[in-house]
Amino acid sequence: MARFIEKNKALKLRKIGKSINEIATELNIAKSTVSSWCRNIQLGSKQIERLVKRQESGSYKGRMKFLERTRKERIKEVALLRKQGIKEIGKLSKRDFFISGVAIYWSEGYTYSGGEQVGFTNSDPKMILLMLRWFKEICNIPDDNISLQVKINEIHKDRIKEVENYWSNITKISIGQFNKTVLIKSKAKKIYPNSGDYYGTLRITVRKGTKLRRRINGWIEGLVRGIV
Repeated sequence: MARFIEKNKALKLRKIGKSINEIATELNIAKSTVSSWCRNIQLGSKQIERLVKRQESGSYKGRMKFLERTRKERIKEVALLRKQGIKEIGKLSKRDFFISGVAIYWSEGYTYSGGEQVGFTNSDPKMILLMLRWFKEICNIPDDNISLQVKINEIHKDRIKEVENYWSNITKISIGQFNKTVLIKSKAKKIYPNSGDYYGTLRITVRKGTKLRRRINGWIEGLVRGIV
């Protein structure tokens, strides 16, 4: 008798659009039993619409939970790998710093054929600070033998002072050691996102750097011979 009552309840719930899972949970009956009881019931358009919406809602929530879990796992992994990378580098010796600077100069410094100038250009403040320190501590270049020059797109010509002050604050080198800012002309007017955060590139030049340039060329060659 109890089973008959449960079956009737299941059929009624199904007819109003309840899902097999919902009915099984509500009546505390196996899903297979509910499915067997309700297999001949034809659902109307409203009942089907309700089931679809519920399914979509559940699926969406499930995806959101999955994405959030994945995001948190990714953040955790990135932090872990960053910490691992820092640990693997460890404390740099003076020679480590020397070799690092040679490699960076080889990649980004002035090495064009026939040139005698020592210079380095970049837009990354940390890279600029690293190479300034390298010139001073490794190459023994005094502050007054270093000049700086800003290069920015011409559409930012009204921000020259702002940009120069930005780099002066970063490098702790006075504006008096800056050469005239170079405005880069381009046919296509480039639109920069967050243009107020655009500070172009900074060029470091070592005055009277001919001998140093020749030494740096030797350092680069020595580095290549030691690796290749």
